[in-house]
Amino acid sequence: MRHYSVKLDSPTSSASGTVAVYGHWGRPVLVFPTELGQAFEFADHGMAAAVADLVDAGRVKLYCVDSFDAATWSADYLPLEERARRHTSYESWIVDAVVPHIRADSGDEAEIATAGCSMGAFHALNFAFKRADLFPLALCLSGNYEPAAWRSWGERGDAVYFNSPVDYVANLHGEHLEWLRSRLSVLLICGQGQWEDTTGALASTRRMAQLLGERGLRHELDLWGPDVPHDWPSWRAQFAHHLPRFC
Repeated sequence: MRHYSVKLDSPTSSASGTVAVYGHWGRPVLVFPTELGQAFEFADHGMAAAVADLVDAGRVKLYCVDSFDAATWSADYLPLEERARRHTSYESWIVDAVVPHIRADSGDEAEIATAGCSMGAFHALNFAFKRADLFPLALCLSGNYEPAAWRSWGERGDAVYFNSPVDYVANLHGEHLEWLRSRLSVLLICGQGQWEDTTGALASTRRMAQLLGERGLRHELDLWGPDVPHDWPSWRAQFAHHLPRFC
């Protein structure tokens, strides 16, 4: 399949990172890596190959980005609130550098979906909720959507709250909630096998689906069986199964 990579600098911060792109045309999908992962991880683990028929047919184009987790969410020597504050540099890079590149490459009218596995699923959901104007669809595989569960310590403030879907979704109301109901769609996928419990992904996925249902937000929960672990072979099968519906 056609592919290239590009290094992008944020025009609003000192942040920079790599985007690995797969495909020549189709619906753009912004793919976040697993914890501490980089732009080439998705292809290296066979995820792009798993949907090669869609990519080669021009139905989907994958934009796989670096994580900034080492300096943000995974920096567990820092209190959680500081990790959340540092996440703003990642937000600026995604919104001010990556999205304009996708627009220039795929057209201004193309609706960008987000996707990710494990911590990438958290990013996919969090970015979609915070910027549903840019990302009206989130495909979330085996995510844990509660940063407070990630080796956290210290006082929690606004930075954590506004990056914790299990917290802010529960309190959505008014006109913004109505707009999200009309705009956003979320697909939550999780296995019920090895590591889905110890990572917190299974419990968090169920909790997230409950919250979305309580707020009347458009979503779907797809739980695979007890033989489906928190691992790449599961995610390859799940991604290939669901993605054709959205492109």
